[in-house]
Amino acid sequence: MAVVRFFRRVQIAPGVRLNLARHGASLSFGVRGAHLTVGRRGLRRTFGLPGTGVFYTSTRGWHSGCHTGAQFAPAPAYAAHPRQPVQGGNWWKLVLLALGLIALAAIGQTFGR
Repeated sequence: MAVVRFFRRVQIAPGVRLNLARHGASLSFGVRGAHLTVGRRGLRRTFGLPGTGVFYTSTRGWHSGCHTGAQFAPAPAYAAHPRQPVQGGNWWKLVLLALGLIALAAIGQTFGR
């Protein structure tokens, strides 16, 4: 049985890459050794030591978690405050960090010449 694989990576700007694969597309932001990938499966953060093969990856999916609890769990006895922030809503900080890294890489290339 043959398996068809497809993967293509296109650099859009310094520090920004578009990844195309059979299962979908994703965007990667960052520099060598640290990048953030946003795709249909969620957010993936990867930090490593270039050239060593040592790296750390953490993934946070897009799902809300409402389908993972007990299906017939009783309702809580208290109601959450309506203005209480949603837990895990710090994804925007990672996006800002990635954009900052891209800006630093662009500035470094500009002044490094």
